[in-house]
Amino acid sequence: MVIRQAILKDIPAIMELVKAVVPLMNAAGNWQWDHTYPNPAVFEKDISLQQLWLADMEGEIAGVAAITTDQDAEYAQVGWDLQETAIVTHRLAVSPNHQGKGIAVALLQQAEKVAVDRKIPILRIDTNSKNEATQKLFPKLGYTYAGEIDLAFRPGLRFFCYEKRLH
Repeated sequence: MVIRQAILKDIPAIMELVKAVVPLMNAAGNWQWDHTYPNPAVFEKDISLQQLWLADMEGEIAGVAAITTDQDAEYAQVGWDLQETAIVTHRLAVSPNHQGKGIAVALLQQAEKVAVDRKIPILRIDTNSKNEATQKLFPKLGYTYAGEIDLAFRPGLRFFCYEKRLH
């Protein structure tokens, strides 16, 4: 597995991954993603900002994550200081064909590497309250549960926030 930055040519394959993941999310009661989000324009913006990372398994995109400093205003609901710069992972997904192979772990380790390289000691992430896999994964990687929020762009859903501070 190679973790690399995404390029525009990757967008069709990324959208295929999203198309495969959304029905599984929805079947589990997780309505965080749908046919409108995330979309090619979102990924194009991530690529233009050099913040979209892929897990590449022999030419096949096995996972994707946007590793950003974008903090939703709602993060203040858990008491986070939004003036603190943090590395925030968004749009984390693993292909159904590659789940259970450490793809999400590798992408979150890349987020940590970006944080270290940029000398940003705080990592933050949120996940849908119905996403049990990530709720188990984040604490294993040293993230601490910070609380629950809602997000304006996803009305009616609840999200759990996690933070990791590097020493």
